[in-house]
Amino acid sequence: MSLIHIKDLTKHFKILNRREGLSGAFRDLFSGNYRTVEAVAGVSFDIEAGEIVGYIGPNGAGKSTTIKMMTGILKPTGGMLQVNGLMPYDNRIRQAQIMGVVFGQRTQLWWDLPVIESFKILKEIYKVDQKMFDRHMDMFNELVGLKALYSQQVRTLSLGQRMLCDISASFLHNPQVVFLDEPTIGLDISIKAKIRSVIKELNREHNTTIILTTHDLGDVEALCQRIIIIDKGKILYDGDIKRVNALFGAYRTLKLQIDDFTAATLQTLTGKLTEKFGAEHGISIAETEELWTDVTIDQARTPLSDVLNFVMSNFGVDDVRIVEISMENVVRKVYDGALK
Repeated sequence: MSLIHIKDLTKHFKILNRREGLSGAFRDLFSGNYRTVEAVAGVSFDIEAGEIVGYIGPNGAGKSTTIKMMTGILKPTGGMLQVNGLMPYDNRIRQAQIMGVVFGQRTQLWWDLPVIESFKILKEIYKVDQKMFDRHMDMFNELVGLKALYSQQVRTLSLGQRMLCDISASFLHNPQVVFLDEPTIGLDISIKAKIRSVIKELNREHNTTIILTTHDLGDVEALCQRIIIIDKGKILYDGDIKRVNALFGAYRTLKLQIDDFTAATLQTLTGKLTEKFGAEHGISIAETEELWTDVTIDQARTPLSDVLNFVMSNFGVDDVRIVEISMENVVRKVYDGALK
């Protein structure tokens, strides 16, 4: 049997349609005007022991809701959900012994205590024997130098230091499965590399199953062999990451800051690129944040350097940035049938 088995899982929320103003707030106290939001809509998948799976999608896709159901925080509206053969929401205390969880920037450590004291408290909560505790602490110290943080109060740690401590704490009791919900959000490159090394080593050492939700494609590419893409509560893709890499690895987004940019400039840019590179050039253009224009390029069809040289020769460009295709664009292309 799979470690995690999910079949036709759904989760609905009832949300009050609120009125404006003080009088509206008072009337809402007695209102029955609710609407139903379907956060997860018939999700099905199985995850085997030892897998590292990327569970990805845009904001509001249903990722965190699924994770909360798998950890027993939320009860599903319908469908089948089993972790290690049990329903998490009916066996929360027992299931907590086999799970580790990191939810973004929410810490499980004690704010005013030194880091080592938080680890000792978790040791007692999870009934970790001294030998295993010492072995794990030595491993964390070897991987990321955790010992240097032992005496610091949790509230004095930087975001990156605290995330290292939180992730280490989630593995302290040697869980069978660890859920990492946005573990590298807001972190610099150096800390991200350390977190990835911890996850890889603990997965290799203990065959720990890891479910990773993130918007950072670098995390997914570095850690996962399999990804599940979800949008609007439904699974769009479940399979090998290599297939997604083969399709989207050639995409890059050229962010341009163009002089005196107007809506007419966007139309002119689109027309000139089509005239230069043809209708099937694999280039899409969009105005995003103020003063920036995103030109997404499929380098398998049109080299990025050719596009950049052409734009700089025909338009006044103040600034340029090159970034990987965004997660939202990946999901949008999958939603449009790019993987069929």
